[in-house]
Amino acid sequence: MPQWVHQAWPWFLTTLHVALFLGATAHIVLRKRDVRAAIGWAGFVWLVPVLGSIAYFVLGINRIQRQAVALRAGESWKNLPDLSLTPQETQLRERFETEHPNLMGLATLCGKLTGHSALPGNRVEPLIDGDEAFPAMLAAIGGAERSVALQSYIFDSDRVGEMFLEALIAARDRGIEVRALIDDVGSRYSRPNMVRRLRKAGLKVAAFLPSRAPKLIRFANLRNHRKILVIDGRTGFTGGTNIREGHWLSMNPKEPVQCLHFRLEGPVVRHLQETFAIDWTFAANESLAGETWFPEIERQGPVWARGIPDGPDEDFEKLAEAMFAALAAARRSVRIVTPYFLPHAPLIEALNSAALRGVQVEIHLPEVNNILLVQWAAAAQYWQLLEKGCRIFLTPPPFDHTKLMLVDGLWSLIGSTNWDPRSLRLNFEFNVECYDPELAARLEALVARRLETSHEVTLEEVRALPLGKQLRNGLARLLSPYL
Repeated sequence: MPQWVHQAWPWFLTTLHVALFLGATAHIVLRKRDVRAAIGWAGFVWLVPVLGSIAYFVLGINRIQRQAVALRAGESWKNLPDLSLTPQETQLRERFETEHPNLMGLATLCGKLTGHSALPGNRVEPLIDGDEAFPAMLAAIGGAERSVALQSYIFDSDRVGEMFLEALIAARDRGIEVRALIDDVGSRYSRPNMVRRLRKAGLKVAAFLPSRAPKLIRFANLRNHRKILVIDGRTGFTGGTNIREGHWLSMNPKEPVQCLHFRLEGPVVRHLQETFAIDWTFAANESLAGETWFPEIERQGPVWARGIPDGPDEDFEKLAEAMFAALAAARRSVRIVTPYFLPHAPLIEALNSAALRGVQVEIHLPEVNNILLVQWAAAAQYWQLLEKGCRIFLTPPPFDHTKLMLVDGLWSLIGSTNWDPRSLRLNFEFNVECYDPELAARLEALVARRLETSHEVTLEEVRALPLGKQLRNGLARLLSPYL
């Protein structure tokens, strides 16, 4: 090797490091919203020459822009105009403004976040566990007349997965337009891979963000965690239930999981279909438009509702902002049911502020989590909430996968989002906010039923925890941004 090479390579590496370092630092300072993330990446870039900068440019920059891709592909989603209100609906809205001015502010905020008005005329039916959800979903697929749009994080090759596979094939054979979108990581929770099976059966299927790191399946970022099924553009299903037999409790699965799903009818179904269409265009490069996918929808019930998509792209932190607004708007009660509870400091402060204002704040979590690290990390935060008057209840097995937030017996938030950094910052999620006292009362009753067997955590028992377990929980909490 020539002498000049020996003399030049340190200068070359230094120049390369400085160039990458300056470029990465500038991007971090200008683009990173979270100060903690910015400091962490900046430190990594500074302390790990060259490789730190390369890692940031590969892993630290979110390049996903689904809506822009959808728009470039043509009219892949149809944002229909908001409905004109009937005189009765106008009167109801005016009464709502008078009786619940606090929640009107929440409705205004969510409208600005999503660009949609809350739509009247919806029916929202809770479906308890897969025992109610799966038969309803399969029957809807079986009765489809034009189109089936199915989106799921997990679609297992098991007894339930076989039923859905057969139902989708049968719908396609009847001449129904069928599209299936499965998260690539979620499709690999079981073998054989359901995406490959759907494709082999001749169905139009796409995997969302294919991953080349199979050993990092459970903790891969930027996953599509949504669960959406839309039939003929008029009937929708969404909630927290994946397509896997663990949710169908009467099947006596090896790993039983409680959950809550919902059937929706009425104008809000267009928000489900729009979200699916954008994701589908991004993943499959095919536009979905026209009456087959976006027909006119008639009013079906009393619920005012609005879809809230959330994800690490144009929809970044929309749901977190809605949660903050709901906690600030609450006057009487807040009830939260979630399987994974790792809120960051601002959300903890918002919960505590609500409790200190006299709002009854209840948080319902599984007594035994399916991810021990998450259970330990969550337990490390209990004292911060209990000290301020929040109440925490642990639900006995089977593992409760329900995602639900209720405010003042009127506002309900349903969908796929957990109270953890992965859902609120890294995953693509979909939720529906609902304004209706009867729906809220039904959901309040479901939460009350949990209280009959739940254990309430006290500050005394948290403080009495052995030092070893406190240290274990505290160390697990340090990993919460990655869980």
